Amino acid sequence: MESMQMERMLATPADAEIVLRLYELRTESVMRQARAWMTGEFWPATAEEFFAVAMNPAEPHNPWFRQVITYWEMAAAMVLHGAVSAELFVDCNGEGFFLLAKFAPILDDIRAKNPTFMVKTAELVRRFSAASQRYEAVLKTMEARRKTLATR
Repeated sequence: MESMQMERMLATPADAEIVLRLYELRTESVMRQARAWMTGEFWPATAEEFFAVAMNPAEPHNPWFRQVITYWEMAAAMVLHGAVSAELFVDCNGEGFFLLAKFAPILDDIRAKNPTFMVKTAELVRRFSAASQRYEAVLKTMEARRKTLATR
């Protein structure tokens, strides 16, 4: 793992405003439906199942998939470009890390066809220790969740 970038210790009021605005955007009704579907219902076991939604504009859930992934990648990019404190962002947002962990078992297969899939979130994990720690914790709980889903 490459060296982690030092995070700022204190967030600014501007950082807080961005984080609050990101939260507001997540509460919009269509976004809530899209997030509920992505986190609770969409569990592809293979890249083929993943691409059946992700690359198929005729699939009814494709817009929700795109909305959620691009939202979290935009938010991660804000951190990577210094617009918001990494520590504050990580403390207030776990869903992007959850999604990266959710797709981890098939990520190499996804990126073979779509090399830019969730690269901003993955870069956050590489660059910031707080993000790496949050991701590792989510990854462990994700394994247990997958086992539960497999038995259903």
